[in-house]
Amino acid sequence: MSASIFEEWEELAKDYSQLESANESYQKKLKELSDLQQTCLKHIAHQRYRLKIIGKSIKRLEKERSTSLETIKIGILKREAELQVVEQTLPRRSGKYLKLVLGNIDVSFLNKAEKFRYKDEYEKFKLINHVVAFFMAIINLYYHFRPLELLYLAFLVWYYCTITIRESILKVNGSRIKGWWRIHHTLSTIASAVLLVWPENQLWSEFREQFMWYNIYNCLIQYLQFKYQRGALYRLKALGERDNMDITIEGFHSWMWRGLTFLLPFLFIAYIFQLVNAVVLYRLSYSHQASWHVLVSSAFFFVFFVGNTLTTIMVIPNKIREKNGFPI
Repeated sequence: MSASIFEEWEELAKDYSQLESANESYQKKLKELSDLQQTCLKHIAHQRYRLKIIGKSIKRLEKERSTSLETIKIGILKREAELQVVEQTLPRRSGKYLKLVLGNIDVSFLNKAEKFRYKDEYEKFKLINHVVAFFMAIINLYYHFRPLELLYLAFLVWYYCTITIRESILKVNGSRIKGWWRIHHTLSTIASAVLLVWPENQLWSEFREQFMWYNIYNCLIQYLQFKYQRGALYRLKALGERDNMDITIEGFHSWMWRGLTFLLPFLFIAYIFQLVNAVVLYRLSYSHQASWHVLVSSAFFFVFFVGNTLTTIMVIPNKIREKNGFPI
């Protein structure tokens, strides 16, 4: 029995020796990789610096209308696109928001499979949380229980705060998320926090039911968009017309035009709902019981209405002009 234990221990020692050797090789390769990454980043910075100088020189010589200058202009655009492709394979600096929240750490994925896995996790995260928010809103609609309300509002704060961090990480890893939707989620975090600290009073009771109906409708729209956008993105990616890091979003983008225009009326109803919320809250703000939460919440809903409506409407004329053959 003891001989068997000694044999196992010796075998384990040999296995550990192999582990040490593999780890030593791993660390060596990791240092080489880090050095190569820094070299590539320096070359990219140098390329961009020289391209900028050449671009300024071309602007000074534009009056000559030389064919060779046009060739260089096209070459500059092509080179910039090539540099962006190379950048996707290298670590990228985090934006100011991520630095503020997470510190100065690298959140870029160098492996494409890891990028796609994180994107899919983001999509699942949104879907699951919208389902949870839907049922929580329904329960709050029929049961007026303050701790449950606070739990729901705290959930909204956590969700929007988390989604802004996840979207910032996706942005670092090459996802083309429109600026407004990232701003929208940041503002939604603050707006949810304002509602969370709104004291329970008569004005909150008057707005409460409308707010819950708004959230129920919003969750249904989010689910519809998720289902149809995901299908559309899958088809467009298969045809090579969209990037693999593109994600489902809350608004309406140009790539959704094919077969998804039926979503537009539902989206605009949601935006009108936001305007109605803003108007109702603005009227409530004139009450002698009103605290600062009422007017601030009204302002947030109005900003959401304007931002969402304008962002969505901007897609329509561009697609009409594109369809008619006019330059965009």
